[in-house]
Amino acid sequence: MIAFVKGTVEHIEENAVIIDTGAFGTKVFMTPASLSSMKTGEEVKVYTYLRVAEDIFDLYGFLTREELDVFKMIISVNGAGPKAGLAVLSALSPAALSVAIVTDDYKSITRAQGVGPKLAQKIVLELKDKFKGREIKLDDTSGEIFSPVDTGNDAVEALVVLGYPRADALRAVSGVEKGLSTEDTIKAALIRLMR
Repeated sequence: MIAFVKGTVEHIEENAVIIDTGAFGTKVFMTPASLSSMKTGEEVKVYTYLRVAEDIFDLYGFLTREELDVFKMIISVNGAGPKAGLAVLSALSPAALSVAIVTDDYKSITRAQGVGPKLAQKIVLELKDKFKGREIKLDDTSGEIFSPVDTGNDAVEALVVLGYPRADALRAVSGVEKGLSTEDTIKAALIRLMR
């Protein structure tokens, strides 16, 4: 397997990049966000996943190992192939996908092109256990971390039902002292939201 490709960006296409590795050019399929951060002529290192089928040798690339790991989790779901995995990561960052999975928010996953409600629900159902207990960085700027636990999930859902946006509910719950009951977690989170 090819673990990564390192070289110079030769050409950027709509859904792939051609990387000159010195001896040959390698075509790597990537998300639009990753492609938009690249420039022709610059050096890049891309972590890769090689899909081999009957007459297919496609290489999928990611700028971080985290993205690659999440991609592998997505394609482990029955019915979710590499194209669906790339579509999901094009619509949601790994952190946003993690939050969607632990809070049963399959509707966010349906924003990915070609991913319908059934597949999105399957992704949530099959990956939920893999994301439980895993710390999730809510965004790159704040450094806030959400560690999903059952009490936290119930509290987040309750706040969403009360009309708070899911992201705000997650931030509020993540800032509450751990070990409280669901009811106390909701009360403490509401106090944070009203500030």
